[in-house]
Amino acid sequence: MLLYIVKRVLRSFLSVLIITCAVFILLRMLPVEGYFGGRYDLLTPEQRQIELYRMGLLDPMHVQLANFLRPLLTEFDLGTSARIRVNVPVTTVIADRVPISLQFSLIAVLIGIPTGMALGVLMSRKGGWDKFGTGYIAIINAVPAPVYMILIQLYGTQLLGVPLTFNFQNPMTRVLPIFTLSLPIIAAHAMWTRRFMVDETNKDYIMLAKIKNVPSSTIFFKHIFRNAVVPMVNLIPISIIGTIWGSIIIERLYSIPGMGGLLIDSILARDNALTQGLVIIFATLGILGLLLGDLLLTVVDPRIRLHSKGAAR
Repeated sequence: MLLYIVKRVLRSFLSVLIITCAVFILLRMLPVEGYFGGRYDLLTPEQRQIELYRMGLLDPMHVQLANFLRPLLTEFDLGTSARIRVNVPVTTVIADRVPISLQFSLIAVLIGIPTGMALGVLMSRKGGWDKFGTGYIAIINAVPAPVYMILIQLYGTQLLGVPLTFNFQNPMTRVLPIFTLSLPIIAAHAMWTRRFMVDETNKDYIMLAKIKNVPSSTIFFKHIFRNAVVPMVNLIPISIIGTIWGSIIIERLYSIPGMGGLLIDSILARDNALTQGLVIIFATLGILGLLLGDLLLTVVDPRIRLHSKGAAR
């Protein structure tokens, strides 16, 4: 178990390192205006070269990468913002936005997971709920997210009588963003809960329990539902990360001052250091979500055996 965890952590760290290097190199290929703030047009070509030399942007790429990774790994230093908040450390700029994004994401997850699992249970019993759930899942997966997000904003604000943009003083302005973020979570958990429950229903031990006249409620809740829920643990961290990625659109639509909206603003403002820091953080969160999902599954499912050649079940 310990060896498996160490291997997964090392692989995750290597993945983050590779992504960090790729993001760094790609952003260094963009125009350098993003490192000057609003001063680029005010400087002469000679002054620009002096500034680029001072920032180390004239060094060979491997030297620049080493100079970036050294403070990142030792002090978590992502550089300083050049446009959004001039000369303010990127970590400081992002830290102000993290609690807001996490608040919306966690509430959406807390609503989406139980609602989706409840819908999946109802779908597994067939009938009208199965048709409704299947249609809902198909719509969420088929319609591009920005399309239904915009429609919900346009018609939802009219229905609730709330402004289009988020307001800290008006709790009702939180309803539509949280509702919209929870929709794909509900769809994913409903789909997988139904699938796992149908799989469990068709297994031999369930057939044997029915032959032995075990009460239907006992079979359903103690065996089918209990065993179907175990693999769903793997989706919990991924759902949290998914809402953070979804917030990129939602926060922009509703003018929510979170990390997602900040990423769009940094790209539009060509604040390269801030964009780089946000992309690295989002990628790291995604990899951590996959790691936590795998580790949680090994904890809650005793059928998983870990050995020197990997995990087996």
